[in-house]
Amino acid sequence: MDLGLTDQVYVLTGASRGLGFATAQCLVADGARVVVSARAPERVAEAVARLGGPEHAIGLTADLADPATPQRLVTAAREHFGRLDGALVSVGGPPPGTAARVDDEQWRQSFETVFLGSVRMARTVAAALTDGGAIGLVLSTSARSPVPGLGISNGLRPGLAGVAKDMADEYGPRGVRVLGLLPGRIMTDRNRELLAATGDVEAARAEAEAGIPLRRIGDPAEFGRVAAFLLSPAAGYVTGVTVPVDGGALRGL
Repeated sequence: MDLGLTDQVYVLTGASRGLGFATAQCLVADGARVVVSARAPERVAEAVARLGGPEHAIGLTADLADPATPQRLVTAAREHFGRLDGALVSVGGPPPGTAARVDDEQWRQSFETVFLGSVRMARTVAAALTDGGAIGLVLSTSARSPVPGLGISNGLRPGLAGVAKDMADEYGPRGVRVLGLLPGRIMTDRNRELLAATGDVEAARAEAEAGIPLRRIGDPAEFGRVAAFLLSPAAGYVTGVTVPVDGGALRGL
């Protein structure tokens, strides 16, 4: 299938590794060009090199908690590649802990990055998309069903799913699509850390896989391919939805 990604340009945050980087790889493989950002400059540089260098990708060191970040990324896309067709907004997972036990400062910092940073990024990109385009918010299955031990995520992700739906209504008449992606257990550094924190990685992995109908933890590339399709012109009639990429783990219809 031709996804229509040739020469399209996308901004991806939190994309030096994990789900953001996997999506960037899939976009570039299908002919798109990308602007990737993350907080660690050495990881950004490594990601750009792995994506094929400045003909295919450029990188910026940026933090979504900084109000200036969204416009910097939009400007970089336009100046280097001459256009912008959408964005994948991915943010590192907030600290683990139950909702009752994490402290006010952890809630506050997570709200600034995970929630407000994502909202600010989405509305800035939407304002810059003058001829349609797509914005995907990387959320979590916690947007539909709480994940034990991830209280902040359980609190903030459902709100972002609602924001995506609200923005899809508002920007739809301009042809701009907004949607959420709900990754389940996918073997990113974040999930490796959560497994390691249990003290018995193999037992924790076996328990996690037993709750997934496909009986395995996903690979980042499996998420990246879904995200690339949803951002592409080929998915031009898909908006205002949250799409699980979780091996069937969510039990709702």
